[in-house]
Amino acid sequence: MPKIQWTNLPPALRQHLFDRLEDRQITADDLYRLKLWRESDPDAPDGEWYKDFGSFKICGEGKFPKTFLLKGQAARGKPL
Repeated sequence: MPKIQWTNLPPALRQHLFDRLEDRQITADDLYRLKLWRESDPDAPDGEWYKDFGSFKICGEGKFPKTFLLKGQAARGKPL
């Protein structure tokens, strides 16, 4: 199974992720939890997916992370 791709993202997607981090006011503690999960080298399922960290969610499709959601915002796809 392919892995979620965190580096060499298309420039527009990379900028979108940075913009959502700022818009959603994702904290340094949140980013640390995301970092730990990234280091586990998670698999990338087919289709839409999301990982719920409690205070935020990261959503993706296939190998690409796509956006960040706040706690309480509905996510689509397979929970990881």
